[in-house]
Amino acid sequence: MTLSSTLSLSADYLKVQSGLQRTVHEILGGGFVADVILWRRKNLTVGILLVTLAVWLVFERSGYTLLSLVSSVFLLLIAILFSWAKSAAILNRPAPPLPELHLSEEMVNEVATFIRLRVNTLLSVSQDIALGKDSRLFFKVAACLWLISFVGGLTDFLTLGYTSLVVSLTVPALYESFEDHIDKYVILAYKNLHQLYVKLNKEYVSRVQKWILEKKKLS
Repeated sequence: MTLSSTLSLSADYLKVQSGLQRTVHEILGGGFVADVILWRRKNLTVGILLVTLAVWLVFERSGYTLLSLVSSVFLLLIAILFSWAKSAAILNRPAPPLPELHLSEEMVNEVATFIRLRVNTLLSVSQDIALGKDSRLFFKVAACLWLISFVGGLTDFLTLGYTSLVVSLTVPALYESFEDHIDKYVILAYKNLHQLYVKLNKEYVSRVQKWILEKKKLS
C-alpha cells in the first residue's frame, strides 16, 4: 500500500472516529453565512471583499478615523436625500427612490445562530482550560494567542481585520475544493508532530517527573 493511500485511509478513519463526516458547509452552519464564506453567493462575497478593500484604502490613505468617516458619509447622504426630497416636493417631482430598508427574520436568525454556536464553543473551550481539563488544548490556545499577539505587533488593527476577513472568505472555500489533498498532508503533519511529542515526552518530560518524584521521596 502506498503512502498516499495510507494517508487517505487514515484521514477517512479519523473523520469517522471523530464524527467529522460532515461537509465544510455543514460545519460552518449550513446557512446564509456559510453560503457567503464558501462563495455560493459569489456576487455578495465579491461585494463584501470590494467594500472592505475600499474601506481599508480610505482609512489607510486619507487618515480618517472610523467615527469621522461614518459621520461624514451619513451627513452627506442625509443632506443629499433631504435636499432631493424638498426640491421634489416644490417642483412636484417624485421623491427619492429609496429601497425598503429592513433585515429579514431569516437572515437575523441565521447570523444569530452562527454567532451563538461560535460563542458557546469559545466558552466551552475557556471553561476546559480554566479547570485544567485539557493540557493540549491549553498549549494550542496559548500558541494561537501568542501568534495573534505577534502578528498584531507587526500591523495595525484595521489591516489585521481586513486580512482576517480575506482569509475567512478564501481559506474555507479553498479547503472545500481541495479537501482530500489537504487532509492527507494534515494527517502526515499530525503524525510527525505526534511522534515528536512522544519523543520529547519520553526523553525530557518523563525524566523531569521522575526527578521530582525522587526529590519528594528524599524529602
